[in-house]
Formats: sequence, structure tokens, C-alpha cells
Amino acid sequence: MTTSYHKDVASACKQGHTADMPTVAPVQTIDGLCEAVLAFDPQADTALIRRAYAFAEEAHRPQKRATGEPYIIHPLATAFTLADMKLPTSIIVAGLLHDVPEDTERTLEEIESAFGADVAGMVGGITKLGKIKYRGMERYMENLRKMFLAMAADVRVVFIKFADRLHNLQTLEAIPPQKQYRIALESLEIYAPIANRLGMGEMKGRLEDAAFKYVLPKEYQWSKELAKKTREDKQQYLDRVLVLAEEELKETGIRFTEVHGRAKHLYSLYKKLLKNERNIARIYDIMAVRVIVENVADCYAALGVIHGRWTPLKGRIKDYIAQPKPNGYRSLHTTVFCEDGEIVEFQIRTLEMHREAEYGIAAHWSYDEEKKKYITGKDASVPTWVKELADIQEELQDKKRYVESLEELKIDMFKDRIFVFTPKGDVIDLPEESTCVDFAYAIHTDIGNTCSGAKVNDAVSPLERILKNGDMVEIIVDKGRKGPNPDWIKFVKTHHAKSKIRQYAKTTLRSWIAGMIPGHK
Repeated sequence: MTTSYHKDVASACKQGHTADMPTVAPVQTIDGLCEAVLAFDPQADTALIRRAYAFAEEAHRPQKRATGEPYIIHPLATAFTLADMKLPTSIIVAGLLHDVPEDTERTLEEIESAFGADVAGMVGGITKLGKIKYRGMERYMENLRKMFLAMAADVRVVFIKFADRLHNLQTLEAIPPQKQYRIALESLEIYAPIANRLGMGEMKGRLEDAAFKYVLPKEYQWSKELAKKTREDKQQYLDRVLVLAEEELKETGIRFTEVHGRAKHLYSLYKKLLKNERNIARIYDIMAVRVIVENVADCYAALGVIHGRWTPLKGRIKDYIAQPKPNGYRSLHTTVFCEDGEIVEFQIRTLEMHREAEYGIAAHWSYDEEKKKYITGKDASVPTWVKELADIQEELQDKKRYVESLEELKIDMFKDRIFVFTPKGDVIDLPEESTCVDFAYAIHTDIGNTCSGAKVNDAVSPLERILKNGDMVEIIVDKGRKGPNPDWIKFVKTHHAKSKIRQYAKTTLRSWIAGMIPGHK
């Protein structure tokens, strides 16, 4: 039950390069696309896919890409990426047609007439995300705003946009360097973080790696060579560990779908190197062992087996099944002293968890091989935070305030997230570097407005204390307090906390001015 990507990973590990940087790109055809779709959905309407391809090919026929290739190469590559994610035929069809209304004589109305309102709606959503005429900060603002609004309207549109952007990144060599840099930087700062927040780990990694070499070419080359040498040195050892792990699981009767090596994405590796003084010896998951089992009970049983064979490192066991990451990621992680004292990370999960870790929210639309159907319904709804961001984007009119708000939203949206607990055990999801005041406002505005102190892990702490993952926080409130301290604005991190503190300060100022006017009550 491995995806084509994971087969590529196994091959890539043996060859010493990452799977998202193939040495030779395969030629993609409509026949190959239909075969790829039928491989995961034997009942798929490939006639519809072929019809959409013919429609797009005819519409784009006069056009060439910057590479000199026929334009149809691009929508076809977009559709292949969507098929890799096992998405429904309607989304793949929309992927084939996504550039037609904007770049050709054919209209959205013609697409609706030929392929229905649902496909036309997705294509229309992509068209709205289309070309942005602004430059600099205005371009950045508009791009971010459109992405938030598109996600809130129909998150499927963003899947297509990710696939579209990925292929554009993979063919950047054909355009001028300045434009290469802008597109790649935009991908690192907007597209990849949004993919991460949607739980789409594989898409995030592929976007980052494709953009990395254009944004930081020297750092890219250094990271690539370092990773290649390390993987080559460790490959034989990893192969040995994989065999031993499989033998242990078989002996104890734990049913597993597969055990395979996972090579860390290059940009993710680079960021970890920066955090560890560029010392690769401190990074334990450059090549991790991934164990896919049948159910949750088997996850914990497999963890016990691994700890029975090898000694775990203290503080390196992470249970993301009991406490999923804010983007929905679930898995058990443990780092152990393996054969000959080498340190190896194991990641243990079910096939469903694995699908969700790779595709995130897109997994709620993807084809389930066991159930022989697409998984849709309430689980496919847009996350609440997406709607909240879209509402904020709609409300903001003042340009200066908009830029300030964007910076706050970037912190809320794009930073790594932490879990902090209330005394009752409720989990509060916050961006990294959040404080006790951010925590208080996340519980309720009134709690934030009246907080006077905090206890972190049962110890009295200042309100400006930066919280860490797993902290237990109790907020002490003063019911006689009229509102927040304006100075809190200097250290709070979240958009919600900042907006509420500003809102109270404005209300207080208005009341003070009103009190200065004779006869005004």
C-alpha cells in the first residue's frame, strides 16, 4: 500500500538524493495521467479527464511556455500532482482547465456548459487568484489576502494552486533571475506555510525544496552536498536497522503495512542545521525509520517493541496521537540508541494517519483504497482559522493598519505552533513565543482583559513569560480590573490579543475625551 512517491523515496535513498529532486523528469502524457488515476480509483471517469485535456490542449494550442514547450505541459503536470494526492476526478479536471479562462479565448461559461458548475467554480476560484499587478509589499499583501479568501470559499482551489505553483517552481530556470527569486520567495513565505497549516506536509516539503535553490542558492548547494554525503554514509546502516525492526515486529505478531526509510526534505534540514550551529551530528532525523501499522493499538505496541530492543533517548518520545499537532498531524515519534550506539528516529503511525500527514486537509477528499471511495463530508469543511482570517481580510480597509495586521497574521498563521494546557486539561493552540497574556485572550476576551497574574506549571510567573510546548497555565483574574494594561501590546504575539488591547485603549481614550467636553455625559 505504498504511494508512487514512497516508492520513489526508497529508490532515492539508495541513490543518495531526495525524491522531490529527480535526476530526470519523466515525460507526462494524458494516457499516463489516466493510468495514474485508475491505479487508485478503478471507477474513475477517465473519459471526462480526456475530454478536459482535449479542451485545454485546443484552447492553449497557440501558446508556448517560457521553456519553449507547448503550454499544455503545465496544466498536465498540475493534474499529475493532484492525481498523486489521489484527489477526485472533478479536481483533476479543474487542474487541467485552471488556466483556460485567464490565458485563452475560451470562457468560464463555456467550461461550465461543458463540465458543470462544480468544476467551473473551482476554475473560477483559481482565476480570481490569478495574476497580481502590484509590486513589493502591495503584491505580497494582495497575494496573501486572495489566498485566505480562496481557502474560505473552497479549499480545493488552494490544492490546485499548490500543484500549479509547484510545477512553476520546477521550471523556473527558463525565466529571468529577478523573477525567479520573487516567485521562489513568495512560495517560501506564503504557499509553503499555508500548506503546513493545512497539514499538507509533503506539499510543504516539495514547495520549499523547489524554492530553496533560487532564494538561497549557496546555502542550498551546501545543504544538498552535506545531506548527500550523510545519506550515503548512513544508507547501509539504515538498511540494516530496517531489517532488524521488521524482524522484531514479526516476532511479536504486530501487523504492519510497511517499514521504510524517510529522507528529510532539504529546506527542513537546512532550518534545523541553523538551529543546531550547522552541526549535522546533532540532527537525529535526517534519515528516519517510518513504521506503518494497522491501528492505534498497534502504534503503541510497536513503540513498546522498539523500546524493548533499543534504549530511548530521554525527552525524545513524542505522542502526537494523544495530542495531535495544531495542523492535525498524528504519529508517535521516538529517538533511540540503535545498533553500535548510533541514534535513529522512529515514526510510528497508521495508514490513515500517514495519508493525513502527507496530504493534510486534502486527505479528506482523497481516495481510500480500503473503503473504495472518496472520503468527504463534515471532515472536509474549512478550518475555523481560515474563515477567521478571511473575515479579517474583508474587514481591513485602512492600508497602514492592513500592513500592521498582516505582520500579526503572519505570526499567528505561519509560525510553528505550541500546545498549552488549562488546569482542566483543555488544549490551547498558540504560535511559538506566545505569552501568558496571549493564552488568556485565547481562552476568552474577558479573561484577557482582567488577567492580573499567571501560574505556569504551578509556579507563579510574570504575564510576559514566553510559553513552551506542554506548559500548564492557570490565569489569575482580578474581577475589579476594568481592562488590559496598554503596555501589554509590547510583548503579546497574537493578532487576537493585540486587537483586543488596542480596542480597549481606543474605547478608554474616547471616554476620556468625552469626559473633557463640557455638558457631555
